[in-house]
Amino acid sequence: MLATNRSEVERMMDEVMITLTEKPELNDPVLIEGLPGVGNVGKLAAEHLLDELETTKFGDIYSRHFPPQVLVEEDGVIKLVNNELYYYKRGEGDEPGPDIVFLVGDYQGISSEGQYILTERVLDMAQDLGVKMVFTLGGYGLGRMVENPRVLGAATSHAVVSDMKKVGVVFQKGEPVSGIVGASGLLLGLGRIRNVEGICLMGETSGYFVDPKSAQAVLEVLTNILKISVSFSELEDKALQIDKITSQLKELEGTGGSEGGSEDLRYIG
Repeated sequence: MLATNRSEVERMMDEVMITLTEKPELNDPVLIEGLPGVGNVGKLAAEHLLDELETTKFGDIYSRHFPPQVLVEEDGVIKLVNNELYYYKRGEGDEPGPDIVFLVGDYQGISSEGQYILTERVLDMAQDLGVKMVFTLGGYGLGRMVENPRVLGAATSHAVVSDMKKVGVVFQKGEPVSGIVGASGLLLGLGRIRNVEGICLMGETSGYFVDPKSAQAVLEVLTNILKISVSFSELEDKALQIDKITSQLKELEGTGGSEGGSEDLRYIG
């Protein structure tokens, strides 16, 4: 169900409701997904772009497949859990390149069925806006500390693989070993059926905590692909704060987890 009026929220909610305040006219847009997952790498990366670029919010996604709860804002007012949609249009002084649609939020679907339904609705919306290429962002948990995270990739076609290798994305046989879970994977898999190309950019991360260093590695690749320029100073500051914590975790790593425990973290989200 696609609604263009916020008053539609007052009606009985369908399985997924997308409310748009406008339908932006975009130039060859791409979709970037950054939802919560391992190390919150994708979420952190996407939200950093929102902070750095002049983006406009144009929609909300509500669904019965999100957790059954509301959030309480600082002023005491509640907010129904949702995902949000933003867009970025290039200005006259920007390098030539695609406009961008962002999918961000604090939650993914809480069931397999919900994940599929939400993804289908997002793809409906994206294609209606002219999206033909999807970038999903996530963390690849290794279960150990990572000093210099690589960016691994999984794509919808050999042509995309070839293009992404040129900008430093690593495609390693057998990785990720457990496949790609959640929206980051389904947007590619269901998109491919619809002839929408895509790639998942996975920043290596321990999986122990929010990882700004891995998010920056992903963004350095993504901004190069999309020809956009942003500052990474905020992510670098956050990484320094995390480094203070990791010094203790490195000591634990030397004595620590079992091999089985490490494998449990080797997945995407």
